Amino acid sequence: MTFIHDDFLLQSDAAQRLYHEFAEHEPILDYHTHLPAEDVATNRRFADLTEIWLEGDHYKWRALRANGVEERLCTGDAAAYDKFLAWARTVPQTLRNPLYHWTHLELKRYFGIDQLLDEKTAPQIWEQASACLQSEEFSARGILAKFNVRCVCTTDDPTDDLSHHLAIAESDLPTKIYPTFRPDAALRINETEQFSIWLDKLQEVAGVEVSSYETLLDALKQRHDAFDQIGCRLSDHGLEVCYSDFCDEKSAAAIYDQARSGKQVSPQQLSQYASNLMLHFGQWDAEKGWTKQLHLGALRNNSSRLLAELGRDIGCDSIGDWPQAQALSGYLDRLDEMGALPKTILYNLNPADNYVFAAMIGNFQSGGRAGKLQLGSGWWFLDQEDGMRWQLNALSNLGLLSRFVGMLTDSRSFMSYPRHEYFRRCLCNRLGGEIERGILPSDFNLVGELVRNICFSNAHNYLGLDL
Repeated sequence: MTFIHDDFLLQSDAAQRLYHEFAEHEPILDYHTHLPAEDVATNRRFADLTEIWLEGDHYKWRALRANGVEERLCTGDAAAYDKFLAWARTVPQTLRNPLYHWTHLELKRYFGIDQLLDEKTAPQIWEQASACLQSEEFSARGILAKFNVRCVCTTDDPTDDLSHHLAIAESDLPTKIYPTFRPDAALRINETEQFSIWLDKLQEVAGVEVSSYETLLDALKQRHDAFDQIGCRLSDHGLEVCYSDFCDEKSAAAIYDQARSGKQVSPQQLSQYASNLMLHFGQWDAEKGWTKQLHLGALRNNSSRLLAELGRDIGCDSIGDWPQAQALSGYLDRLDEMGALPKTILYNLNPADNYVFAAMIGNFQSGGRAGKLQLGSGWWFLDQEDGMRWQLNALSNLGLLSRFVGMLTDSRSFMSYPRHEYFRRCLCNRLGGEIERGILPSDFNLVGELVRNICFSNAHNYLGLDL
């Protein structure tokens, strides 16, 4: 039997039945990704296995570094085949890391390759995959069709002119591609030079001269409206902790003016400014019926050396250990008091916060919208078998698993769609094992419907996207 077989990860008859009858053929709604809209708009073709598989993959870069591989073979200018060989040598060392599963699942599902990847099999696998990549099936749009992806939501700064999204919307692509409003840069007034560059872009795309905090809000609101007009129904914020150090508009404006004049703002002032801005974002989301996503707990850019050499987003972010409950409660409660709490998905990066977040969503559920607040799927360092199990257990014990909106890739790679299969197999294995042990009833219509809904229907119904 090959390593990736029909019943991979499915350790009971009940798990196999749940997966094959209720999960396997459900379409994909990938509502949080970092795929470039430009790649879809231009229907990008990938030159080789390194380009489609290793380019931009933080997980693989971290494994390569851990295996002693030189940086030029990770993010550097080494030849594509040399980078692939470095990865092939590393894969056997990833046993018990989820990358071992993902690597072989991806080789199987994309290229029909059953061999285990190592230095010896690398040349043949490179040739077989390269031949496949010549086919239209392996263009960006071909991959979306191959994996039955109904919808992709990218992650976009307010300064994005959305031209690629407009081009996609005017095309005949069956998969819907929508932007997500990610205004994190608007909070960084303490990064004077970078903020000025970003502000110039915002003014240009919004057509609003930003000379004050009030006009900053006008420009951001203009972009929020523009995103909505093209079908956006989600926002997203990547924060260490929620901001809940509230101040009035006059104080927020004064802090903004102070920062723009070149004067340093204190950490408390930055928190007050950001808290005020986050309230506006919450109100706008609620008014439009959007879903707000809060990704909390990432400790970013830990290596000053690599940050200086390579910049952000090169695989040097980590799990942070900040207290989350009080600030998160304060933010959600203030929006709730204002009648402006939107549908919200909370993602925690520290596994210690699973029960904190699962308990928190129960405080703000309200009639008329089942599962208005969601505990998001295992994110980033937690999107593997253990992390998924911890998230499923916390949600099941403190909330309603039946209303869960399911998995996403959170990926920059078009090779990541088997992550949905991986999640579905883990979900079915968990529930199937509990059926076998008598913890859940042996009612496959009941449990199977829960599985089917988590795979697609819950997200479709919750997010309100036009599919």
